Amino acid sequence: MVSLSSPPELDLPRFTFGSVFSQWGMDPVPFVLTVWVAGLYLVGVAALRRRGDHWPVGRTLAFVGGGMGCFYFATSSGLAAYDTTLLSVHMVQHMVLSMLVPLFLALGAPVTLALRTLPKRPRAWLLVCLHSWVAKVLSFPPLALGLYVVSPWALYFSGWYEASLRSAYVHEMMHVHLVLVGALFFWPLMGIDPVPGRVGWPFRLLLVFLTLPFHAFLGVTIMGQSTLIAGDWYRSLRDGPMASWLPDPMDDQHLAGGILWGSGDLIGLLFFAVLFTQWVRSSMKEAEREDRRLDLLERQSADPGS
Repeated sequence: MVSLSSPPELDLPRFTFGSVFSQWGMDPVPFVLTVWVAGLYLVGVAALRRRGDHWPVGRTLAFVGGGMGCFYFATSSGLAAYDTTLLSVHMVQHMVLSMLVPLFLALGAPVTLALRTLPKRPRAWLLVCLHSWVAKVLSFPPLALGLYVVSPWALYFSGWYEASLRSAYVHEMMHVHLVLVGALFFWPLMGIDPVPGRVGWPFRLLLVFLTLPFHAFLGVTIMGQSTLIAGDWYRSLRDGPMASWLPDPMDDQHLAGGILWGSGDLIGLLFFAVLFTQWVRSSMKEAEREDRRLDLLERQSADPGS
């Protein structure tokens, strides 16, 4: 049972766009997590290069810069400083953690890197995990889509979100949860790792397309709410030192819903474009392999003695 505390006596300056880049903090959990995950990935890349194997620079930039960089930015920049003060700022953080971070992590292909660099026994353990029934169930596309769709509704229309505002532990676990649920859904669709749940290209495009109306519907629902989300928390902040600049909580909630609606569609279209590009490249490589196979058959038929 999580003990809930009263809102702290926060005293932040008026939020502006520049506050996102000026109000940095040093939360130990995201800092340590970022350093360890990015560091292990870079160790793997270095091990490949020492033995003369190639690893695309784009994958390293995607994982370290795009994935872990976005994670650290969302949990340590001004987004984190104001994420318990303004629902609209939290919503930006939510979209970064649930969509952008999983996309870039998947494009970094860390499972492939691990399979190519781990010693024999840890590599065998990883393969057992990848082929386990738990991994297959969690990555089953309809189930992963259901978790991805239901999770935000459960977050904002239950006591979970307000609990995350009052408890630092629940707050950190919410951040991790957003990344994990996004990864379960998008990793088999967007990534190049040999993970369970991979389906054909048309079905992948369909699943990504299905996320677009979901964000719009949830955003419109939040905008149309007559009841404040975590209303006791946000109303109590207006009795503190920030009362002079805090917006009306309902106005901020309307803005948060609009951010969820608009950014969800934009990022969803980005996913759609990346997935379509991957499909085109895969088709081109398949065509090249087929051309080589036909050329070989033609040469063999022209020279039966070869």
